[in-house]
Amino acid sequence: MNWDIVEGKWEQLKGSVKEKWGDLTDDDLTQMAGNRDKMAGKLQERYGWTKQDAEKNVDDFFRDR
Repeated sequence: MNWDIVEGKWEQLKGSVKEKWGDLTDDDLTQMAGNRDKMAGKLQERYGWTKQDAEKNVDDFFRDR
């Protein structure tokens, strides 16, 4: 999915993101606002992943949306 579309539909997608990554808080989701880099950064922080792993997880998740 194109990241412009993700940002535009963020309010609709937040529930799916929270379901997938339950350690993210509502504040995290609000701060991300559909931004890929912010999302990958929060996943790194919450799950201890490398930058590459976080980016891959984000890309894989949104590719199927």
